[in-house]
Parts: sequence; structure tokens; C-alpha cells
Amino acid sequence: MAYTPELSYRSSCTLKRIAWALNTPMTKAIERVFDHLPLMLDREKVCKGCKDKTRCDDCAFNNNKTGE
Repeated sequence: MAYTPELSYRSSCTLKRIAWALNTPMTKAIERVFDHLPLMLDREKVCKGCKDKTRCDDCAFNNNKTGE
């Protein structure tokens, strides 16, 4: 498992409410949130600021992934 930062109280409450709305555990809800972020954020800006260019093939922000 990768490094997992602690959530603030407010973020934890927000995630809990998202999980309730999705009728899923918080662990699954946060995965769904992360699945949607590449659709909402500027991919070019994320890639430009990236500090680990060794993971591009697996990155959700990579437009050149096979099958997409």
C-alpha cells in the first residue's frame, strides 16, 4: 500500500457523506472520487507539475493509455 495521509475532520465527514450517497464503504468511495478527478482537473497542468515521470504508463492523467 502507498503512503496514506490522514484526513482532516472536515474531509473525513465529506468522504463519509459521499460514501453514504454512493451506498458504499469510505474506502471504495474515495477510489471513485479519484476515478473522477482526471475528468475534472487539467491533465496538462497535473503532468507539468508531476515529480515522478516513471509512472506515466499507469497514471490516470495519461491521455495516451492503451484502450482510451
